Amino acid sequence: MESNQAVKMLAALAQESRLAIFRLLVEAGPAGRSAGQVGEALAIAPATLSFHFKELAHAGLIEGRQDGRYVIYSARFAEMTALLAYLSENCCRASAATDGCC
Repeated sequence: MESNQAVKMLAALAQESRLAIFRLLVEAGPAGRSAGQVGEALAIAPATLSFHFKELAHAGLIEGRQDGRYVIYSARFAEMTALLAYLSENCCRASAATDGCC
């Protein structure tokens, strides 16, 4: 992963509502949740929710798919895993004693 992509993802998650949305979608698993279910669970107005979905999708963290008249959003687990790997790839490299941190 390139550092600019990691920055984009972290910036998207650095907002309370977007972080809550992402965590909810991670909990939902690959099946995801409809926009209405997310809004109801987090008490976020539809217009605001659309903005947050757009920001998370632009960062590559979520994707939406049409299911009839609903849009189902789900976390992009491969991208989430890549971000976590990027953040921890040099974990404890400078320390001779890792103290079990990795």
